[in-house]
Amino acid sequence: MPPKLRDLIRELERAGFELRSVRGSHRKYVRGGVTVIVSGQAGDDAKKYQERVVQDAIRRE
Repeated sequence: MPPKLRDLIRELERAGFELRSVRGSHRKYVRGGVTVIVSGQAGDDAKKYQERVVQDAIRRE
């Protein structure tokens, strides 16, 4: 079963990313010069590309 978007958001926040803006279902998280945009409702299943983007952003910087 794929993780939920709320799990990806939790990982970003634990890694020090800060929520900068929300526009509709899109959330913009920033840490240093790295920006990640997560789209969808918190209870939705995360797509593979979203998991990959979050993991790559956490590894950077």
